[in-house]
Parts: sequence; C-alpha cells; structure tokens
Amino acid sequence: MNVERSAGPVASDAPTPAGPDSGAADVPVPALFSEVVGQPGAVAVLRAASRAPVHAYLFRGSGPSTRLAAQGFAAALLCPNGGCGRCEHCRRTLVGTHPDLVTVERTGASLSVDDARRLVGLSQRRPLEAHRQVLVVPDVHLATRAAPALLKTVEEPPPSTIFLLLAEDIPPELVTVASRCAEVLFPPVPTAVVVDWLTARGADPGTAAAIAEGAAGDIHRAALLAEDETYADRLELWRSIPTRLDGSGATVGELSSAALAATESALEPLRRRHADQLSDLDAEAKSLGEASVPGRKDIVDRQHREERRWRTDEIRAGLAVLARAYRARLAGALEPQARPSSAQGFARAVDLIDDAAASLDHNPNETLMLEALFVRLGRIGG
Repeated sequence: MNVERSAGPVASDAPTPAGPDSGAADVPVPALFSEVVGQPGAVAVLRAASRAPVHAYLFRGSGPSTRLAAQGFAAALLCPNGGCGRCEHCRRTLVGTHPDLVTVERTGASLSVDDARRLVGLSQRRPLEAHRQVLVVPDVHLATRAAPALLKTVEEPPPSTIFLLLAEDIPPELVTVASRCAEVLFPPVPTAVVVDWLTARGADPGTAAAIAEGAAGDIHRAALLAEDETYADRLELWRSIPTRLDGSGATVGELSSAALAATESALEPLRRRHADQLSDLDAEAKSLGEASVPGRKDIVDRQHREERRWRTDEIRAGLAVLARAYRARLAGALEPQARPSSAQGFARAVDLIDDAAASLDHNPNETLMLEALFVRLGRIGG
C-alpha cells in the first residue's frame, strides 16, 4: 500500500458558497473545481456537502474527474473557511503538500485485506494541522476481497476523519460498503459537451469529434488527446488490424509491437504536463526560500502512477476502436445476403476484445495479452 500526501493542483474561478466559519454568503473560489468539467451535478453536491460533511463519501465514475473532485472537496474540508481557495490550507492541499490529505494507493492488482486493515491505523491518527483529516482511497471497485475489512474501517472512523472512496462501479461484494457512504455520481461527459469544450479551445469540428469519440466521456483525456500529434495515426493503426491479420505469427508480433509503441508515444503529452507541474512547484519553492518542494517524492510517485493508468487507458481505448471495427463488420454480416458464419465470427471477435479489455484491470503482461488476442482474431478473419 502506498500512502501519499495529497494529489495535484486544480484551478477555478467560479464562485461557491463559503463554509460555516467564513462569515460570508458567497466568496470567489479561485482553486477548487474548474478541472472537473462537465460534472455540474457532482460539483454542486460537493459544494453543499462541504458545509456539513458526513464521515464517508463514495465518488462513483471513471477517469480523473473523481480524483480532481476529491482534491477540491478535500481543500474545502480542510480549509477553516470552507474552501476559500486562497489560504495556506487550500493552497497546500491543491499543490499536494498538505499533511492531512492522505491518499492510499494500491500497489498490487487490487486493494488487499492488509491494505484495508492499515486504513484503520491511518483513520485513528490525529490531524497534524487542520481540524480534520481526509483519507482518499482510489480503485475501491478492485477491493472485493477486502470488502469486510473495508466496511469495518468505514463504519467506525473517529469524528476527525473523513473517507473519500473512489470507484468506477460497485460490484456486489461492495454494496454494503457503498450503503455506508454518501454517493456522488460522475457520469461520462456527453460527447456533445466534449466537442463544444474542444472547439471553444480552438479545435476544428472534425478533429473535436474524433477526439471526443476517443475520450469516452473523459474531458481530461480529451485535453491530452488534443495535444497528441500521433492520435490520428494511432486510431488508424487499431482500425486497420482486422484487415492486416493474416494468421501468421510474424504479423501478430509486428502488430502487437506497433500497438504498444503507439501507446508509449501517447504518454508524451502527459509527461510534458507532469514536467511542467514539477517545474512550477520548484519555482514556487524557490520563491519561498525552500530548498526543495515539500513532498516532492510523493508527487513524482503519483505522476508515475497516473502515467501507468494512462497507458492502460490507452490500450483500453485502442481495444475499443478495434471492437468498433468488428462491430461494423458484424452489422454488414447481418445483411440478408451475408453468410451466418461470418456474423458468428465477428460477434465472437467482439467478445474476445471485451474480455481482453476487462483483463487490463488485473495488470496482465501487455505483450502476451495482445499477441494472444491477435492470434485468436486472426483465426476469425477480417
């Protein structure tokens, strides 16, 4: 289990209600929720909840929005003014150095029972600087075996601890855990909203539509894809795979290597952004007379985890493009003049691709996974 202090920076210029101790009805908040784009319902819930929080929240949705919302909500919870966005508590939470925002990251394929038990110790610790502490636990949907231990932890926190559990979905084993939390939903951002958001930032409508399709409702993924000069080539590579598979092992190896190389190139915009973030933090620390950024190692570790997640998401996105290519073939095979066996084969191909995408949650060997998939797809044909 990795434990880190806080996460990354967020910025906002939208007004939000002040906290109970602020003495003002509304104050401008420059740094809470602006990166949580396309989630007005969730943001409204969190702004209201910051005034009278309960002991545990479940943020349900995929993509970085839940993490970014957790950062903003934590700032509101740790701020003595309910999230002013300007005080030392807000600033340090949002740049990743506040000691009372603790993120517990899984180190294996799932959150283990031991990890869940360690949360008990963390939850009992006294806040170091603020009047409470916030424990953020990502990937809770992968904690099915640890559900009983996690339930006990969430049910019995001290008054000064608030849990923020982040999950993509709620498997049956975690229904009881979810019932002990206030649920905040983060649905996929509508494609039209993503397109409008991109075009407002200078993308032409055709490019915006292609990026929105690949973003799958994730506005942050869309922003990085817009900076990625290799995105169009990557799309074409995945779309071409059905026609290029010829049943030979050499072709399987070539295509799997090409897909993974394209995935690696997709990381460059995110790495540049991370380098810029560290540069800004270094400059800020220097301006304050500090020798280095407080918690710099934790921030770098978080960035590396984000890059690993992005890599997995890129492979998943490529598989989604490949699945759409076979679904198009399936639609054609359902025409009256087509052979029924073709339709069965293409339907089987879609199932195989969906299974491969699901396996990414368990950190498979990517090369072996793609090679095995392409061998099976080669037997079906394109």
